[in-house]
Amino acid sequence: MATITPPLFLTLLFFFIFSGSIILEPANGQAPTQQTWCVAKPSASDVELYNNMYYACSFVNCDVIHPQGACYEPQVLINQASVVMNSYYQKQGRNYWNCDFNKSALITIVDPSYGNCKFDSQ
Repeated sequence: MATITPPLFLTLLFFFIFSGSIILEPANGQAPTQQTWCVAKPSASDVELYNNMYYACSFVNCDVIHPQGACYEPQVLINQASVVMNSYYQKQGRNYWNCDFNKSALITIVDPSYGNCKFDSQ
C-alpha cells in the first residue's frame, strides 16, 4: 500500500509549530501592544486561587476585593483571584511570566471587567 506524503507546506508548518521555532511573544517577554489581562484559569483549584491571591496581595493593593471594594461582590473566588492576579501582572510590566501563577492563569485580550469592578490595564 502506497503512503501519501503531505504537501511540503503542511510538513513545514507542522515542524515549526511543534518544534517551538515559532515564537509567539516578543523577545522582551512583554505582551503585545494591545491591551491584555491576566485571569485565573477555570480549572484552577481553590487552593491555587487562595495561594495566588496571597502572593499577589503581597505586591499590590487588594482593597478592591475587601468589603466596600468595587470587586467585593459577587463573592466568587475565581473573580476575586483574577482581579488581584491581573493587578500583579499589570504592575510587574505585563510579562507573560507574571501571569503564570504555577500554570493556573492565562492571558486574555477580552476585558474581564464586570459591573463596577474594573480590571487594571495599561
